[in-house]
Amino acid sequence: MSMMSIRTATPRDREAIRLVEEHAFGQQAEAGLVDALVSGGDAVVELVAEEDGQVVGHILFSRLYVQNGGKSFPAVALAPLAVEPSFHGTGIGGALVREAHIRLKDAGEVLAVVLGDPAYYGRFGYSHARAEKFESEFQGEALQALVWGEAPETGKLVYASAFGTALAA
Repeated sequence: MSMMSIRTATPRDREAIRLVEEHAFGQQAEAGLVDALVSGGDAVVELVAEEDGQVVGHILFSRLYVQNGGKSFPAVALAPLAVEPSFHGTGIGGALVREAHIRLKDAGEVLAVVLGDPAYYGRFGYSHARAEKFESEFQGEALQALVWGEAPETGKLVYASAFGTALAA
């Protein structure tokens, strides 16, 4: 029986995280996004899953703001979530999401946004209905939100600058 553990990512994990992202997505864009978010100071919660001392999963929540009527409300964006392909279907992704949510709630966060598969993220409480009134260049069924408290229902989603840079690359 192998033991999977989840912990906060450290600078020593950067190379292993890059490999997990590249393997999971089959390209370098997500790994570049992670590097840009971390170096830009926008990471709020970043976790890795380890199996026998090897990093096999990674999740990052970065700072996001909802701008509404001159006010800026802090929230978080889940991106990316990656698991080594050989570990898909083992529950590592779900474990990373659940642990990150606990840490985010403990830190006082009340709103998380994700762009992803509604069937997958819906299992964790994310819904498009909660995100559909937000103004976003990513608006669509894949844009979902999860709230743990009082949070705006409308406004413009302003992602960390790394998203624009990485998506343009």
